[in-house]
Amino acid sequence: MKFKVEKGIPAPKVKKGPPRKYPWLEMEVGDSFFVPGVNYNEFKTQPSNAGKRYGLKYTTRSVDGGVRVWRVE
Repeated sequence: MKFKVEKGIPAPKVKKGPPRKYPWLEMEVGDSFFVPGVNYNEFKTQPSNAGKRYGLKYTTRSVDGGVRVWRVE
């Protein structure tokens, strides 16, 4: 079987999975976001996992009505 070489056909954009629910990569050091209605113990692994995945550091605190996450590095 012989394959035809074609020119001028752009490659499709790479799909990188579903959009992120939380703004991990949009944050600068000192920025934070609030997650309403969640329990600290249920949420605490999210920032840790994101930090490992993206090479960044976050800290999380339980606050009135939910959880707040800060980027620290």
